Amino acid sequence: MISVSLLSMRDNLLYYLNELNNSNIDYIHLDMMDGLFVPNKTYTYDEIKLIVDNTNKPLDVHLMVEDINDYIKDYISYNTEYITFHYEAMKDISIINKIKSHNIKCGISIKPSTEVEQIYDLLDKIDLVLIMSVEPGKGGQEFIQNSLTKIEKLKEEINKRNLNVKISVDGGINKDTGKKSLESGADILVIGTSIKDNLSLIDDLKE
Repeated sequence: MISVSLLSMRDNLLYYLNELNNSNIDYIHLDMMDGLFVPNKTYTYDEIKLIVDNTNKPLDVHLMVEDINDYIKDYISYNTEYITFHYEAMKDISIINKIKSHNIKCGISIKPSTEVEQIYDLLDKIDLVLIMSVEPGKGGQEFIQNSLTKIEKLKEEINKRNLNVKISVDGGINKDTGKKSLESGADILVIGTSIKDNLSLIDDLKE
């Protein structure tokens, strides 16, 4: 599955949304940053409204924020399939049930410096793990190769316990790193910069 991040497409959002609506991507990946958990901030209210009003794809929301609670309410009324927050920002596991109480799937993301084993005890409570293959906060970074080992370990654990948890990978995804991630066990590829001027990459990775 393909989830497209629009961060690199903000200069012409409506054009790219129309292109993506006519493609066979699975999700729009909405990166939300608060300027605290990561240095950057992202979309304005007007940009979010433009995205929500002009996409026919479900949202895959990625919260790179300190106060997770504060952001959940913003997305429960949209066509949101996943809300993913960072393990490093989690203060209380009750946040998982809060997301699920709105009939939205819950994901947990881990930074490159976080070992994947640290979230094993949460796997039976969530629907998705988002492995960051770059440092969260900005696009255009190079894929961190040991992310593939994390994907493999996580897939083995999920299969061993017969869990229904998707593995998503985000950062530095192109044709090469995308294929390697899928071969390692990823279910969803989050793609941004490399797809901006090359929408055919969607079909290459869907083959």
